[in-house]
Amino acid sequence: MSNTTSLDAVKSSFHQYVYDLQEAITQEMLAIDPALKITEDNWERKDFEGNDGGGGRTRAFSGEIFENAGVNTSLVHGKVAPDFAKKIGGTTNDMWASGISLILHPHNPRVPTVHANFRMIQAGDKFWFGGGADLTPFYPHTEDFQYFHGVWKEACAPYGTYEQWKKKCDEYFVNFHRESEMRGIGGIFFDHFNTGDTEKDKAMVCDIASHFIRSYFPLVLKRKNEIFTDQDEDFQLHRRGRYVEFNLLHDRGTSFGLKSNGRTDSILISLPARCKFTYRYTPEKGSPHEEMMKYYLPQDW
Repeated sequence: MSNTTSLDAVKSSFHQYVYDLQEAITQEMLAIDPALKITEDNWERKDFEGNDGGGGRTRAFSGEIFENAGVNTSLVHGKVAPDFAKKIGGTTNDMWASGISLILHPHNPRVPTVHANFRMIQAGDKFWFGGGADLTPFYPHTEDFQYFHGVWKEACAPYGTYEQWKKKCDEYFVNFHRESEMRGIGGIFFDHFNTGDTEKDKAMVCDIASHFIRSYFPLVLKRKNEIFTDQDEDFQLHRRGRYVEFNLLHDRGTSFGLKSNGRTDSILISLPARCKFTYRYTPEKGSPHEEMMKYYLPQDW
C-alpha cells in the first residue's frame, strides 16, 4: 500500500468516525430533550478557484433543555488563498479538512454550556490532528467541574497527554482583553498533533473523542430540573456575552471556517440565542455568581 493510499484511508476513516459521532450525540440530545427541533442543512462550498470544495452536515437544535445548539460535521477540500495557506503552515495552497464541531447552550443556568471539536487537517504535504473539549458553567457546582476534568483525564491517561492539553486549554480559551479571564473552566485542547504514525494518531484522537458523551450529558441530566433564579439567568446571559467576545475576537476555528469559505451560519452557530452586555458588569457581592468568577482562572482539578 502506498503512503498516499494509506493517508487517504486514514482521512476517509476519520471522516466516517466524526459523522457517526455526530449521530450518536444527536441521539443523546433527543433522549434528554424530546421537544428538540432539528434543522439539518447539507451544504456545499466552492474552493478558492471556484471548483468543488466539499461541504458539510450542519445540525441546528432548539428545545426545552437546549435553548440552541449546533453539532456540525464537515469535509472540505481544494485550493485556498495563498496567504491563508501560508498562515496555516501549508506547503502548497491545497487543503483538506474534516471534523466535528459542537456547542450546546442549555436554557437552565445551572447546566453548563459545552464546546468540543475534533478535526484532521492536511495543508499541502503537512497533516495533523487537533481538537478538545471545554466547559463553561454559570454556577459553582465544583463537583461537576471535577467530574468533567476527571473524564478527560481518564481519556488521556493511556497517552500521557492530559496535563499538557489541559494547560493548552487554559491558555487558549481566554479573553485576553478581559485581564486574561478564561471563557469557562477549561478542559483539554491540542493542535498540530502528528507523531509520524498517522493511523495510530487517528485511533488515539477517535478514542479520546469518544469520551465526550460521558463527559457532559450526565451533568445535563443531573442539573436540568434544578430551580434557578432571575439572578442566575442574568449571570448566565452576561457570561454568554463573554463567550461571544471570545468566539468573535480570538477563536481560530471561527477564523479558519470563514477564511476557508465555509457555511457562515454553520460557523456562527456557536453563538448563543440570547446574551447580555452591561457596562462594567460585576455580579452581586456575596452571591454564588461572584464565587463563580474565581473559577474562570486556571485551577488544579
